[in-house]
Amino acid sequence: MSKRLLACICTLGLLLAPLSTIAAAVDPATLPEAKRTRLALYLSAHEAWERMQQAPAKVLFLDVRTRAEAMYVGMPTAVDALVPYMEHQEIMSDWDERRHMYLLLPNSDFVQEAVARLQAKGLTRSDPVILICRSGDRSARAADLLAGAGFTQVYSVVEGFEGDLAKSGPRVGQRVVNGWKNADLPWSYQLDKAKMYFPR
Repeated sequence: MSKRLLACICTLGLLLAPLSTIAAAVDPATLPEAKRTRLALYLSAHEAWERMQQAPAKVLFLDVRTRAEAMYVGMPTAVDALVPYMEHQEIMSDWDERRHMYLLLPNSDFVQEAVARLQAKGLTRSDPVILICRSGDRSARAADLLAGAGFTQVYSVVEGFEGDLAKSGPRVGQRVVNGWKNADLPWSYQLDKAKMYFPR
């Protein structure tokens, strides 16, 4: 085997290894049903951050929370854009009794906006896309929606931005277990208008 061919094979292996290693780190069998996706591609917050550090130009990273969440709770600085999977009504007049919060409605622009952000980055539906929400439920549903639209590598950050609720201890019921913020990964309250979502 020539040295040139061997070097090409080694380089290809190095490029492919990080994604396959990261993708296998979250065991789908340990996830609650609400966090599982059709494609079964998952990342922890740390793994998403590592992936963005390795090849930021080769992956699209979307925050799929509401505009209010990004504004009042902050946002990972590594995301390419905020593209809400669901949104509150412009005038929050309806209540969700099951979730004990103002009603969230599906964002009809979601797939179209994700495609626009993908194309703006020069990527295709076969390139990796990472989705993050508050705690991994909405990002899983958003991943399924994108998979149905022909995206083939959609990863859900299973811990989300704020993490899971503590089930015991002095902070029971608070989102302090895991997640982007609790992992001390880069985030900010300062939002970049170019990354924000504006309804069409």
